[in-house]
Amino acid sequence: MAQMSAENLDNNLAVKAPRTVALVTLGCARNEVDSEELAGRLSADGWTLVSDPALAEVALVNTCGFIESAKKDSVDALLEAHSLKTNGTTKAVVAVGCMAERYGNELSEALPEADAILGFDDYEDISMRLQTIIGGGSIAAHKPKDRRALLPIAPADRQNLSQPNQILSRKRLDSAPIAPLKIASGCDRRCSFCAIPMFRGSFVSRRPTEIIEEAQWLATEGVSELFLVSENTTSYGKDFKDMKVLENMLPEIAKIPGIERIRLSYLQPAEMRPSLIQAMISVPKVVPYFDLSFQHASPTVLRRMRRFGDTDSFLHLITQIRALSPQAGIRSNVIVGFPGETQEEFDELVDFLSKARLDAIGVFGYSDEDKTEALTLEDKVDQDVINSRVELLSKLVDEFLMQRAEERIGEHVRVLIEDEDTQEGRAEHQGPEVDGSTFVKGRAKYKVGEYVDAVVTEVSGVDLIAVPL
Repeated sequence: MAQMSAENLDNNLAVKAPRTVALVTLGCARNEVDSEELAGRLSADGWTLVSDPALAEVALVNTCGFIESAKKDSVDALLEAHSLKTNGTTKAVVAVGCMAERYGNELSEALPEADAILGFDDYEDISMRLQTIIGGGSIAAHKPKDRRALLPIAPADRQNLSQPNQILSRKRLDSAPIAPLKIASGCDRRCSFCAIPMFRGSFVSRRPTEIIEEAQWLATEGVSELFLVSENTTSYGKDFKDMKVLENMLPEIAKIPGIERIRLSYLQPAEMRPSLIQAMISVPKVVPYFDLSFQHASPTVLRRMRRFGDTDSFLHLITQIRALSPQAGIRSNVIVGFPGETQEEFDELVDFLSKARLDAIGVFGYSDEDKTEALTLEDKVDQDVINSRVELLSKLVDEFLMQRAEERIGEHVRVLIEDEDTQEGRAEHQGPEVDGSTFVKGRAKYKVGEYVDAVVTEVSGVDLIAVPL
């Protein structure tokens, strides 16, 4: 047999060598799930996943397109990935995610550094798309469309659109003891400042059997805390004609061996119902953590936002929750400087937050978003006024949150350790990444993933210091 030449040998090895890809994820927990689903598809098709984009042939950047700062971070990540192409390993930079879906060919023209801009419809064939790009081919950037038009208007007419038990392939990209679990996608609300429904589509619930099976799989992967995510968790089940599906599903998830905590996110105050509040407080392993999207407290501002509620109704909801669970954690986000916001309306927001005793508050200054109703509203607040109000409210919020943290001194907490070196973790009332932390002090050193029963002894800003019981 003739000996294979060195050139042919190199070529043969190149053909057989697995392609390498690194996923860079920006934005929310829903994007994290999307990245792990992309990773699952690519891994199943023979790609090797690497954590460092500099060591990957393809840098796959999962972008966020929610607000201006998030878009800037996404563009910066794409440019940084492009700079790696000089090292000889990275051959292609590909954008996916919300910003890629939202802007499509427009982003492609504005950012030639990206070798491809792929939309959500490309996810199913992501391996083939990347193979084409890395092989020197090109894929036309998709043209954005209003994804709400892809589904029937009536939620009940959507329930048979997805076949049951279609478990998406998913591969974990870290070994953290907490993992997000997507229970639905899209949103039917029409908040005037938000473009998410346009590029994420109408609300569609995943079937409970799919969710439970994925939760079981995550438990086998070492996950002990599940973070149920969607664009609007309180809407779960409406396309099944049963608004209590979530309440019935939570006990089933709680039965899964290895799962210690179940946390819900993205709750709409106007859609909170007594049965859901009761389930979140009474079902074992479901933590009393209420991520309530208030956005403002002035009824006139909220109506311009196409939202419902006011100071009194929000305070009543908080009172209901704390009557059932005094230690419940409650967090929210608010928007300052929405078009037409007067000084009196801003003062009402400040007054509400001073009375609400929330555990975490995100303060955001309003900014115009493409293709939203708020973009066309009159009486825009001057940017200097917005900046001034954001600065003032942020300082006040720091004081409110510190006072709330001090109220917890003496409370018993169960802390999930997430950093072994600093002994930093989270109590039940603290959500991942966006809330404060609890630091455990003591002689013992606990490992990541361990749960520690402790008592709060002091605070450090919004963070708690606790000693083991």
